[in-house]
Amino acid sequence: MTRPSYIDLYENGRLEQASQELHGRLSHCTLCPHECGVDRIRGERGRCKTGILPAVSSFNAHFGEEAPLSGRNGSGTIFFTNCNLACIYCQNYDISQLGQGQEVSFEELASIMLRLQNRGCHNINLVSPTHVNHAIAGALLIAVARGLRLPLVYNSGGYDAVDVLKILEGVYDIYMPDFKYMDPDAAGRLSGADDYPAVAAAAVREMHRQVGDLKLTGSGIAVRGLLVRHLVLPQNIAATDRIIDFIASLSRDTYFNIMDQYRPQYRAHECFELRRRTTLAEYDEAVEYARTRGLARIDGAAVK
Repeated sequence: MTRPSYIDLYENGRLEQASQELHGRLSHCTLCPHECGVDRIRGERGRCKTGILPAVSSFNAHFGEEAPLSGRNGSGTIFFTNCNLACIYCQNYDISQLGQGQEVSFEELASIMLRLQNRGCHNINLVSPTHVNHAIAGALLIAVARGLRLPLVYNSGGYDAVDVLKILEGVYDIYMPDFKYMDPDAAGRLSGADDYPAVAAAAVREMHRQVGDLKLTGSGIAVRGLLVRHLVLPQNIAATDRIIDFIASLSRDTYFNIMDQYRPQYRAHECFELRRRTTLAEYDEAVEYARTRGLARIDGAAVK
């Protein structure tokens, strides 16, 4: 098994330093690009509606992730409650928007990580970590001391601050951000963040700088690197072609999951373009365009 980079951080004291630095940001919160400035230590809540303790909706061995993550034993997935984005079509809106979940202590979060490791999962997959990175680092200090040795997956919406990602360097071996939009108007209307394209592009560049292209074991299990997801929306409202152009310019060896499962959920009816599912033709067009731009590592798409 490849040794996760966070173990070195733990041994040289940099993980403790990162934990303290992230915690310090809570008093005038700047953990994400919204920079709400609320004092989460004193119980104030910003856009993510989260205080100092993280809330967890569920955790399990997940077999529905990309093959390099799920493998044979599953990805040890922890779903954090709330989100720093407000996507009107979120398919997990009960978790991300309505707050389904229970607060846990750092000690309890560490125990969850270790339980998933004991189940034989290939990794610890942290879903919506952006607003609770302080808690993850705090829990990791406990979990490593108790024997955690699995790579951590940063499974975010892509709306991540570069300066925070730099603090996190070495904590995560695998970054798996969404890249939702390259159109600011769509990002603002649909997710409440019109600066999303620029923020996500900078974040993905930083993630790639830290971990490079996705590396797999001989049995096809991810151990380090970048995996990018993009959900194809109807009528190219997200500017999928421009996202593909960006990914190709970053690295043609990027492991890229072009997803076709959009369906109207939550408040999607508020946007005319989102009132229907993505068509097979729209999805196929996106995959074909990615191929013309030289992207060959497209999850689930047959190589031509």
